[in-house]
Amino acid sequence: MNQNFVKFVKKFSNNKIAVAVSGGVDSVCLLHWLAEMNMDIVALHVNHKLRPVADTEAAYVKQLCQSLNVPCHVFEWNENKPATGIEAAARDARYAFMTNFCKENNINTLMVAHQADDQIETFLMNLARGSGIIGLAAMRETSFRDSVQIVRPLLGVFRSELIEYCNTHNIQYFSDEMNFDDKYTRVKIRQNRHLMADKLGISDSRILLAIENLGKARDAMEADVSVRVKNVIFDGYALFSESFLFDVPGTIGLKCLGTLIQIIGGNNYQPRLNSLEFALNKLQNECQFTLGHCTIRRFKNQILIVPEGAKTSIRKKNEKIKRLYHKQNKQQ
Repeated sequence: MNQNFVKFVKKFSNNKIAVAVSGGVDSVCLLHWLAEMNMDIVALHVNHKLRPVADTEAAYVKQLCQSLNVPCHVFEWNENKPATGIEAAARDARYAFMTNFCKENNINTLMVAHQADDQIETFLMNLARGSGIIGLAAMRETSFRDSVQIVRPLLGVFRSELIEYCNTHNIQYFSDEMNFDDKYTRVKIRQNRHLMADKLGISDSRILLAIENLGKARDAMEADVSVRVKNVIFDGYALFSESFLFDVPGTIGLKCLGTLIQIIGGNNYQPRLNSLEFALNKLQNECQFTLGHCTIRRFKNQILIVPEGAKTSIRKKNEKIKRLYHKQNKQQ
């Protein structure tokens, strides 16, 4: 068992933990390691009903959990599937099932099996998109989704180690045929990533180090942005002067805008960088548009962000803020 994994997971020894188990080698190995450490775990599996072997995988996960004496819950995604964006829709459905279960059962921690190869592939995919510091910092070891802590204890472990462990211990796992279909960008990167080391001398360990350093810079920037946005959010909306976005470095302005849209719109993610850059450019002049389930309006030198469909009267919002401040001053 990987000792860095052991050291990381021990921090959660007193936690009840849900663990996402798909049946692939990453999650199967994660389940085995957590069980071997006698962690207090419950396994969650989502059957998306998208592949011929989906039912077989679900049955195997149940059987595996029974052999490990681990409680297991299987969810079935029976809703109509979208014609496009099926991967994103499946991911959203998967997390919805699991985070809802966690909240209903007072479980604060959900562990998922993203590992070092996933981290590098995510970095390279975002690099190809021209992402900023947030995208290039890739996945966090801990984050939150729907008020549930998402923990990725395998980000420092490569897939080859997980495969070796399962093969050595005769542990069965399933392979998703999509992982070998090079019409997907991630698969193309996976199949050709070795060229970076072979031809350019850029090793996986150096890429992970770069991701770690970018993560530190991201965390520092987000701490600064968190303080800034707290001061312009009121009762379910944000209102601020144009200087809030334009009298700061461009990266900070973009991050502030993205954070506000995420919070006001109730989104799990912020809009992509190109969408934020387009929005920031529009906001240099008077305008009104929608983005990320928000309506964004600039009138004169003020900018308002409200949930999509809400009223956009900046005058009334200013009056409301004045009444709020007056009430607070009277209470003091």
